Amino acid sequence: QVQVVESGGGLVQAGGSLRLSCLASGSIFMINIMGWYRQAPGKQRELVATITSGGSTNYADSVKGRFTISRDNAKNALFLQMNSLKPEDTAVYYCAAHGVITVVSIFPRDYWGQGTQVTVSS
Repeated sequence: QVQVVESGGGLVQAGGSLRLSCLASGSIFMINIMGWYRQAPGKQRELVATITSGGSTNYADSVKGRFTISRDNAKNALFLQMNSLKPEDTAVYYCAAHGVITVVSIFPRDYWGQGTQVTVSS
């Protein structure tokens, strides 16, 4: 069984910074893509940023230049450095591990965390 757990959310003033962390644990052999997503009240979940096992990144236009995604493949860890935060960044942030292969199954699966709240005050 694979578990994905986020941490690092909180309340910050506009212009401030936060760093989110995510740890995937279990009998993991490899994770293809890891990503951060967010869902604001009354809105659909949206992609924030993704990163492949090789380090290729993809960002939503709304966060380019402000957020930086990174990962530690050896630790199955994912990070999101968020700078110059805006009130519109307020949302629950979810970590996802895509294409996870475990030592007990060669069939890739996706796993999601429970989310961490980020609130940016104006």
